[in-house]
Amino acid sequence: MRKKIMAIAVIAVMLFMFLIVPFKALSEDELAYAQDTVSNTFLNSSKLDNTGIGDSNSTKEMDSSYDKLSESIILYIGSPLAYVECVQTQIDPTNIDVTPVIIDNVAMVPVRFIAEGLGGTVKWDQKTLTATIVLEGKSYKFTQGSDSMMAGNKKHALGAAVVSYKGRTFVPLDTFVDIVGKKAFYERGLIIISDENDVFDREKDRELINEWIAKLSFLPTVDSYEKLLSLLEEGLDRGWGEDSRVIGIENGIDMNDIAIAVEPEMSMSPSPGEVDSDSAADVKSKAPAPADSPEGTDYSTTNVQVQGVDEGDIVKTDGQYIYHVNRERVVITKVDVPEDMKVVSTLEFTQDNLRPRELYLHDERLIVIGSSAAAFPIRIMDDGVQREIYRAPTYSRDSVKVLIYDMSDRKSLKLLRELELEGGYVSSRKVDSALYLISNDRLDYYHVKNKEMNITPSYRDTALKDDYVNIDYRSIRYFPSARCNNYMIVAGIDVSGNEPADVSSYLGAGNNVYASTENLYTAVSGYSSPLVGLTSDKAVRQEATQIYKFAMKDAKLTYLCRGEVPGRILNQFSMDENKDYFRIATTKGNIWSTDDRISKNCLYVLDSMLSITGRIEDMAPGETIYSVRFMGDRAYVVTFKTVDPLFVIDLKNPKKPTVLGALKIPGYSDYLHPYDENHLIGFGKDTIEIKGQAYYLGMKVALFDVSDVSNPIQKFSEIIGDRGTDSELLSNHKALLFSREKNLLAFPVTLMEIKDSSVKAKQDSLQYGQFTFQGALVYHLDLENGFKQRGRITHLTEEECLKAGNSWYNSDKNVQRIIYIDNNLFTLSNEMIKVNAISDLMEKGSVLIE
Repeated sequence: MRKKIMAIAVIAVMLFMFLIVPFKALSEDELAYAQDTVSNTFLNSSKLDNTGIGDSNSTKEMDSSYDKLSESIILYIGSPLAYVECVQTQIDPTNIDVTPVIIDNVAMVPVRFIAEGLGGTVKWDQKTLTATIVLEGKSYKFTQGSDSMMAGNKKHALGAAVVSYKGRTFVPLDTFVDIVGKKAFYERGLIIISDENDVFDREKDRELINEWIAKLSFLPTVDSYEKLLSLLEEGLDRGWGEDSRVIGIENGIDMNDIAIAVEPEMSMSPSPGEVDSDSAADVKSKAPAPADSPEGTDYSTTNVQVQGVDEGDIVKTDGQYIYHVNRERVVITKVDVPEDMKVVSTLEFTQDNLRPRELYLHDERLIVIGSSAAAFPIRIMDDGVQREIYRAPTYSRDSVKVLIYDMSDRKSLKLLRELELEGGYVSSRKVDSALYLISNDRLDYYHVKNKEMNITPSYRDTALKDDYVNIDYRSIRYFPSARCNNYMIVAGIDVSGNEPADVSSYLGAGNNVYASTENLYTAVSGYSSPLVGLTSDKAVRQEATQIYKFAMKDAKLTYLCRGEVPGRILNQFSMDENKDYFRIATTKGNIWSTDDRISKNCLYVLDSMLSITGRIEDMAPGETIYSVRFMGDRAYVVTFKTVDPLFVIDLKNPKKPTVLGALKIPGYSDYLHPYDENHLIGFGKDTIEIKGQAYYLGMKVALFDVSDVSNPIQKFSEIIGDRGTDSELLSNHKALLFSREKNLLAFPVTLMEIKDSSVKAKQDSLQYGQFTFQGALVYHLDLENGFKQRGRITHLTEEECLKAGNSWYNSDKNVQRIIYIDNNLFTLSNEMIKVNAISDLMEKGSVLIE
């Protein structure tokens, strides 16, 4: 059977090239290539044991699915690969772009491939653009442009019109299989055509579905130095320059991009769960305390975006010890007795040239993430003579290190293993014991061209060997529609064991990261590939954000798909996943423009394949997004230019997101935090408008009531200081401590105040305040009384405050974080840890950190 189908495919290619396309004579080399293309496709295909489906890394469930799917056709949206009778093949051996697609929210499949895969025959009528299929003795006719088809003499309506895409006839999946008497299973882009209803259970078989998706998720590989150079040059040839990011088109296809094609077809015979996206309103620990911690210890954890997904920070606690990134080292302090706190150990990294950046805790293990950089000589070509220069100039290669320590003895930590990735650190997430991280390794085209650098990325994992491993060209994948002079390296590591890390590399980039408990998304904003319009030969580049989706499971990241939306994102809070839908808010254009390039704000809802299903566009023209928060079926978006509109958006219908209401008030919010399902807290700046221009003043904290979604209100607000007042919280959500149970709100602030009351009284005064305080502001917050400042905690002496004068610069006594353990509040700076009682803020103890 397999040989027969392969022979048919070869003959079909030959017929296509000789008979259907007579205007192009083929050379012997071209004919040989056509034969080899099809032959290699099938020679490289194999039964279960040779395709990787049934290898040692596969699950038993995956192996058992072979019998169930032995008579099926399996495809994946956006992939040119397919499985027919569990043999892998390419949908179109001569065109890698022929894949199942989403067109106007309808899954469309190439009719010839499906029909022949089911054992039918296909005849093509070029004159009428009609494909006639004979399957199991019955005749079916599909005509391009028609939203109906003929089954014998009976006419049937289709779910969408038959179209030509990439020169092939595509039909709507659901109605096609229904008409020909088959069943279609569709889940997150995976398509299975068989005789069985619901061949998989979407929830119970989720991991099995992921394995099939992984088998079909197709990205081409770089393969060679010459291919890499060609890919990089492609981006340069398009005129965007070496540093420009050129990214691809969205996975979903708009019908406006579809034309009825008159190009003839060739034969393509084949070879035989819900994520809670809300952050916890409380930051109370849900993790078990370490073995030597007092039972029942209540302590705060890092303020994260998604429950169950930890984020690295400079401070962590297990209730008995505090772990702190402190002046290029990590300091561990025993704090179970507030009156007698002691530094028990310090990790120094001077010999490793490592700068620690973030920490994680897992049981008795401390995970340190840091960055390092090393300079390498550049080889300069001069008059045909190559000379090595070892002092200057040089290029720098950054790396990210993960160090995992055994903390059984807090006084003497033991380094268990290291993982080092080449590139600059982007971000990380931890789910249970699985740590996932991403780095960007920039490629300098001219260094690559002259071979002046280690061209392929490398990593080092002491679970393998204590040496660097270069990732081979054949293992580096790229996105056909994307051009980026950068490697994106993704890794997963189980911090509780010693299994080798799962490391992969892509020619691409990711600047912002969002993660649910199951999927990780990286996003990079840049410009879409230059598009030539139907009515113009001029290439147009469009601001866009490319999104890459990976499944997270057992410390492994599996690439699933990519998508694109217009505009640029602000930060990780611009993204969210809920019930298999991905939501993202963007801004496109410029606030200073007055033409059609004026800034506009958008929100897009994408399906599991990252195809756009719903959108809101052109919100608040002339403004830009300052903060976003997704909370279940709602989104809250703050835009700003002269006033602060808070938009409330309904997301219950993913195909039709709707703006329910908006509140316009002075000021803006840089960060939105949930209080409960009907209230959220905004942290930002107060503003004043003078002659149509807005100027920021002091810090502003507000509580918004969105119970009436059509009429959101600012229930309470608090203005902190005057112009110049600032807080790390406005740019880093991890600086916030909030517990609704304790009515506790605290964050670090540098307070600037105008001393002259006459100046302060002026409505249009833009004078900066003088430094008066740096430390933690502690508030009581409830829905009845709003914000009530309970006190301030500083590490500065009164004398130091007086010496500061009118301004203040960063100091080792700046309070960076506030945490609580039981009924005590701990403030941390590089020089000190201080503890105060939560009840009255009376100081109970402190320890100096030398």
